Amino acid sequence: MLIGEVARRSGVSARMLRHYESLGLVHPSGRTGSGYREYSEEDIRRIFHIESLRALGLSLREVKRALDDADFTPAALVDDLIRRTRERIAAETELLTRLRRIHAADPAGWEDALQVVTLLQALGSKSADARQRAALASASSAFPGSSASSGDEVPVPVEALVEAALGESDPNVAGTLRWALARSGDGAPALLAEGIGSSVAAVRERAVRCLAVMPGGEAAGHLRDALAHPDPVVRGHAALAIGTRGDTDAVPALVDLLEEGRNDTDAADTLSVLASDTATADRIAHRLVERLARSTTRAPARGRLTQALAGIPGTRASQALAELSHDADRAVALTATYLLHLREAR
Repeated sequence: MLIGEVARRSGVSARMLRHYESLGLVHPSGRTGSGYREYSEEDIRRIFHIESLRALGLSLREVKRALDDADFTPAALVDDLIRRTRERIAAETELLTRLRRIHAADPAGWEDALQVVTLLQALGSKSADARQRAALASASSAFPGSSASSGDEVPVPVEALVEAALGESDPNVAGTLRWALARSGDGAPALLAEGIGSSVAAVRERAVRCLAVMPGGEAAGHLRDALAHPDPVVRGHAALAIGTRGDTDAVPALVDLLEEGRNDTDAADTLSVLASDTATADRIAHRLVERLARSTTRAPARGRLTQALAGIPGTRASQALAELSHDADRAVALTATYLLHLREAR
């Protein structure tokens, strides 16, 4: 079969067939009397094998090795192809994400588009200083009324800010990103709520801390939902956030913080703020007393719970301190006695 007929049947151009021959991939088995290349059925099968392997992503050098090396193991090559394909998909996915974010910023021209690209690259930089500058610029563009804004910044897509915030380990950069997200408008609370569902503890904590500084009912709703989260760190940050907003649903989790000794000073202060009326104050005092009475509550925790009663007004808290002044734990008894004297003096 002459080269033209082979090209027609195989879909491989005559030029490419000559290239294959120059690389030693396939050699025509014969020549006609006029010197034209003549391919046998075996040659044509090899051409189809070459094309099949190329379709898997092999280079021509790899194809030649696969066909000619008797010791070649297909499994090793397939493993390598899987790895390379995954890397290529990851790179393409990253590019697609970047393009979508540029599109979401709705740039008016190439200058705006390049500004967004620069910010996105800086947010992903290995340098904390570069990320910090990008976070500050993001905050300015997200909130054009700020003093740092020149009025012509292109807003950074909220998805990019959320991704940066959830992955940021530097505390200074993380704080700036939280500030930027608090000014980013719609979209951020829902994305951060997804972050609270992450399997990575650090991501969950970053997500709830970002939500904690966000204004509005949507963020507050997600924080209230987080009070039931199995992660105590998430529950604690959520309780402090909604407790400072006056939501008494935070009380049980705040008492947990006191017992666990995590952010216990903030938790006690928040409980004091929440005890603004007699009924709420008595409920908080009752919950503190319940926790004190548990046999599983250890001595340091009992001390913190006793101290928290000092900030709770009302007769229920006073009664509790009076009872605790006779507690079997001397440290608790002395603390309660001292707090009771201060209370009576006031």
